[in-house]
Parts: sequence; structure tokens; C-alpha cells
Amino acid sequence: MHFCALAPVCILTLTVSALAQQSDRARTEALARRATERLQALQREADRLASDEQTLLGDLRKLEVERQIKAERFRDVDAQWRHVGSDLTGATDRVHQLEQRDLAERPGLRARLIDIYKLGQGGYLRLLLSTADLRGVGRASRTVATLAELDRRRLAEHQRTLDELKAKRDDLQARRHQLEKLRADAQRAQAAVEQAAAARDDLIRDIDRRRDLNAQLAGELQMSQQKLQAALRDLAGGATTEGATLPLRPFRGDLPWPVDGSVRRRFGWATAGRGAASNGMEIAAVNGAVAHAVHDGVVAFADRFGGFGNLVIVDHGSQAYSLYGNLLDIGVNKGTRVEHGQAVGTVGPSPTGPPGLYFELRVDGQPVDPLQWLKKR
Repeated sequence: MHFCALAPVCILTLTVSALAQQSDRARTEALARRATERLQALQREADRLASDEQTLLGDLRKLEVERQIKAERFRDVDAQWRHVGSDLTGATDRVHQLEQRDLAERPGLRARLIDIYKLGQGGYLRLLLSTADLRGVGRASRTVATLAELDRRRLAEHQRTLDELKAKRDDLQARRHQLEKLRADAQRAQAAVEQAAAARDDLIRDIDRRRDLNAQLAGELQMSQQKLQAALRDLAGGATTEGATLPLRPFRGDLPWPVDGSVRRRFGWATAGRGAASNGMEIAAVNGAVAHAVHDGVVAFADRFGGFGNLVIVDHGSQAYSLYGNLLDIGVNKGTRVEHGQAVGTVGPSPTGPPGLYFELRVDGQPVDPLQWLKKR
């Protein structure tokens, strides 16, 4: 009789245990599938980043060649510009010297011209009368004519040289202006290529950083996946396991939104009555809209909290937390395990009046911009 009385209890206990084991297995399998899907997404992102980096490296090689060409072009134009500048300085100095010599010689030339003019008209008669014989008159006439011709030629040659130098100077000035434009164009082109190359260098460094982070996150996820596979083997053998979890960090940029709605206030906005910037964001939503956990974890806090109204904090492990504030109702209890997408409460009015969910993420114990962790939309 005693055995028969205990039989229903034993059967019930075994049934509850089997159901719990099935539930644990189903949850663990769901986590394993999610880990696999995220690993595949990370692999696709790694492949895309590798392809983008190869494209950028190809562009950078082309830009390096173009940069060398532009630099050589600039050096060539700059050398021409400097040479023409030197010639222009020389021509300007020569013109100045000739003009100064011209100014210095003009009084003497003017005096001789006046003397020659005076010998004209009646001056020739005086010259004739002042000579002893006709041969002297001839010599005097020839001397005066020769001097006049030399002075005329000298003046003409001087003026021709001056005109040629001025023309050369004008030509050099025009050439210098043209080269200045070419030099400026070459300098701008060289700077543009260097800027483009620097931008691609920055992109490559950013891709390298993202690839390193991708590999780190994939490594963390693979370790979690191995633990999940071990848990599944234990469950298949009838053993009990502790609640399996997935780390939050590998899901950066892939977390679901906690509620449907637009961003009313971004991370870092200044809250009324507080000097410090906000550690979270506010999502506008209809009153009573369901707020969902963005990742698996354990409820660390579920109660009213000053400044946040009804607040739920989910601990995702490794000092990662998600906070859900301004809740109208709380739908979970402290210490319970929640899965991503599970309801944690409903949206209520915000401190400013209109309904909205306050959402905050902390990674390694520090607040981060949630928009960098939620899926793009």
C-alpha cells in the first residue's frame, strides 16, 4: 500500500523532470541555432570586409602611382616656374640698369645734339669761315656728321635693346603667370590624390579594426557554441545542466529593438533637472506597447526606481546589462530567466509626458550608444 501511494508522486516527479529537461533542451537548441546564425552572419561580414579591403588596397596602389605622377608633374612645373622667375628677375634688373644708364647719358647726348643743331642753318657758314682752307671745312663737316650718326645709332641701338628687354620681360611675366596657374593646379591635384590616399588608408585601418573585432566576437561565439553542444550532449544523456547563455558582445549591431517606435532622444541627451548627459535613449511608442528583452539573460532588477519609473534590468553576463525604464507594467520577476524577444513589460508615460521607453545598454559595466548595437532600420 505504501509503494502504491508513492507511485503517483514518483510518476508526477518524473513527468515534471522530463518536461523540464525537454524545455531545457528546446531552449538550448534555440540558442545553438541563434549562435550558428550569428556566426554565419559574422562570417559573411568578414568576407565582405576582406573583399572591401582588397578593393581599397587596389585603389590605394593606383593612387600611389597617380601620386608619384602628380608629384613629378608638380616638381617639373615648379622647376620651370622658378627658372622663369629667375630669368624675369634678371631681365627686370637689366631693364632697370639700361634705364639708369640712359638717364645718366641723356644730358651729354642732349648737349651734343644741341651743338649739332647749332652747326646747322648758319652754323655751317661759321664753321666754313672759321677754317683755314676748304679741306679743313670738309674734315670738320665729316667729323660732325660722323658724330651725329654715331649718336643716332647709339640711341637707336639703346632703344632697340631696351624695347627687346621690355618685350622679353613682358613675355616672361605672362609665362610666369601661366606657370603659376599650372603650379597651383598641379599642387591641388597632388593634394587631392594625397587626401584620397589618406582617406583610403583610414578606411583600411578601420576595416582591419573591424576584422579584428569580428574575429574576436566570432571566437567568443564559437566558445559559447561549443558549450551549448556539450550541454545538448549532457541533456541527451539524461543529465541536468545549468542554464546555457550566449554572450552579448558578438551580437553588436544585430540586437532586436526593444519596442517599435522612433528615437525621441538619443544617447547622451541632457535630461531635465540633471547636469549629466543621459546614459540611454528614449524610444517614442504608444501607451501600453509591449517592451521586449533584446538578449537572453536573468532579471537582476524589477521594481520602481527614482527617475526611471518602473524599471527592469536584465543581466546578460560578463558585466553586460540592458535597462528598460518608464514601464507602465512590469511583466517579469527578479531572478527569472528571459530570452531575447520575451516581454518584460509595457510602455508607460515618460518624465516629459508622452509615452516612451527608456532603453540603456551597458557593456563591460559602461554605458554604450544603443544605436550601435541595435539592428539598422
